[in-house]
Amino acid sequence: MTTLLHLDSSARPGHSGIDAHGSYTRRLSARFVARWQALHPDDQIIYRDVGQQPPQPVNADWIAAAFTPPGQRTPGMQQALAESDALVDELIAADLIVVGLPMYNFGPPAQFKAYLDNIVRVGRTFGFDRSNATEPYRPLLDSQGKRLVLLSARGDHGYGPGGPQAANNHAEPLVRAVFAYIGITECRELAIEYGEFEDEQLARSVAQAEADVDRLVTELASLAPA
Repeated sequence: MTTLLHLDSSARPGHSGIDAHGSYTRRLSARFVARWQALHPDDQIIYRDVGQQPPQPVNADWIAAAFTPPGQRTPGMQQALAESDALVDELIAADLIVVGLPMYNFGPPAQFKAYLDNIVRVGRTFGFDRSNATEPYRPLLDSQGKRLVLLSARGDHGYGPGGPQAANNHAEPLVRAVFAYIGITECRELAIEYGEFEDEQLARSVAQAEADVDRLVTELASLAPA
């Protein structure tokens, strides 16, 4: 069985095509999960909506607690890391991570950046060895076969690889880099563009993205354990 971690990060609560001003990324991520469940109904789905319920941003107390050995943490330190621990536990349990990732001002939503900051944890998702001057950092979630799927949406167009605005895309590249740092390097991506145009270009992009979601689900589901 596969454990699928479904993350939504849009500030918009609804789904486009159903709700007024609904989210395109929620539409794609919900489609992915529904089709996955149709193929693997017994798989476990963990859902977290970081768009509507964002994690607390990292602060000084969080940093002090994270870099204190677990056996030396005070109750206050443990409380400071409680939410982060829950997020890391979900990530460690997951085989497949599916993220609805809108682009806001060329990057990921602040809510999702807060999520990323909470899951990059010394001793839990990455290791740090001061005595190793050459490579002091090492990923701890590698060699586990985890896969990442990024389902994006952009108001404009041309942000994909080779596109005229690819250099301005700091959403997927940032997320890929963070997950790779902790050892999750296999990543699939697709996106809806032309969100602000609300014309035939957007309609074609939505239709293409939904078809791509269906194909991706079929491919990845065929690789999952029965």
